[in-house]
Amino acid sequence: MCRLNPKVDFVFKKLFGSEENKDILISFINSVLSKENQVKDIKLKNPYNLSSYIKGKMSILDIKAVDEKGIWYDIEMQIAEQSFYDKRALYYWAKVYSEQIESGEDYFELRKTISINILDFDYLEEEDFHNVYKIYNQKSKKEFSDLFEMHFIELSKFKKEYSEIKTALDRWSAFLCRAYEMEKGKIPKEIEVDESVKKAIEKLDTMYLEKEEREIYENERKAMMVHKAEIKTAQIKGREEGIKEVAKNLLDVLDNETIAIKTGLSVEEVNRLRS
Repeated sequence: MCRLNPKVDFVFKKLFGSEENKDILISFINSVLSKENQVKDIKLKNPYNLSSYIKGKMSILDIKAVDEKGIWYDIEMQIAEQSFYDKRALYYWAKVYSEQIESGEDYFELRKTISINILDFDYLEEEDFHNVYKIYNQKSKKEFSDLFEMHFIELSKFKKEYSEIKTALDRWSAFLCRAYEMEKGKIPKEIEVDESVKKAIEKLDTMYLEKEEREIYENERKAMMVHKAEIKTAQIKGREEGIKEVAKNLLDVLDNETIAIKTGLSVEEVNRLRS
């Protein structure tokens, strides 16, 4: 299996945001965009650089790029669950859009900006794992401007088996979710048909980390695991508190044994609720 987790933002940035891997980034971007808007070439505006990261100049590991048509892209991998991610996403889109020109320059120079947010948690109240937002007139549904486009890819909602994979975005999502199942020379046939995804797997499988990079990776990986454990604990605690609340509401109408059967609590736990 791949030794590194591509969802750890440090590794994601190094894999997709390095000059030597621009073809991988182009392939990923094209998997997200419509067939009519495919990218041929890009210029990285903040390519991966270890010294910049260590000096604190790369604390936000998003990837900024401009394609051959002048369209800007801001791509971010977000593992830690955030309650107000919509505000964060809009803020970073606005920064990339507004920083295209200096104060006093012509607004005409502002170009379309596409934000691609890859989330490792559920955020939107939508069933599909990929959702696109644009600006439309609420009544006529006519597009107001094509300058704004925001994508959300919620990896936790990607549940397809390999046999169900059909699109390039399916293949990239499978790679990001299941890199631990893949390695050079042992790539599922449904994934291997895509040369760019295959290259990403091979790059990740053989990626070398300097000592400083390894420390950063391990720290981020541990932080990710701790955060997920905290979320899980909070969810379990919330369920337990909810079950006990239900049991309390039944104390006046049911006996302890029946309450225990209906809630899953032990009789002793129900007894304690009566005391």
